[in-house]
Amino acid sequence: MREIKGLYGITVSGDDNVETNVAAALGGGTQVVQYRDKSSSEEEKYNIALKLKNLCRDKAIFIINDDVTLAKAVDADGVHLGKNDSDLINARRLLGDKIIGVSCYNQLTLAEQAQAAGANYIAFGRFFSSSTKPSAVQASIDLIKYAKQSLDIPVVAIGGITVNNADTLINAGADAIAVINGLFGQSDITQTAKTFNKLFKNQN
Repeated sequence: MREIKGLYGITVSGDDNVETNVAAALGGGTQVVQYRDKSSSEEEKYNIALKLKNLCRDKAIFIINDDVTLAKAVDADGVHLGKNDSDLINARRLLGDKIIGVSCYNQLTLAEQAQAAGANYIAFGRFFSSSTKPSAVQASIDLIKYAKQSLDIPVVAIGGITVNNADTLINAGADAIAVINGLFGQSDITQTAKTFNKLFKNQN
């Protein structure tokens, strides 16, 4: 199983240019792409997911947000679950050995429980002000350090991350940084992705 690491791009819900933008992100070295879409019809999401999966083939891990059934239907690399999504046990039963990530917000206990239940990675956040989820709970950067001491699976940081603040999370030990507007909301997506990736290389 490929490891979750590096730049983790999450698509903007309802993006009419999602294929073009994901291709640009992949051109900049994005290593994980999550398809997040809260507005399209089921048929539209299926068709878009298939196209994105093909774009990501041999280039990046392709994850579906929330929808275990869609992830199964398009044979995605995995699914990302939040507190209101299908629970981990049911997702594992349906998806077999696919990648399953779980949002743990600002709670290390949730992360430990997710790991024990078979999650392949967990995500903490938000760490900074987020336009996508402005009311999301605040997580401290120290949480990443504590998590790296107690968890054996990758830790993903999310929430208001830009090229100007990502280094603090990477230096704290985040294996991957999940970015929505900080990547797909930029005028030059490919160059932005390259800039994010340089931060990981500098840390190493």
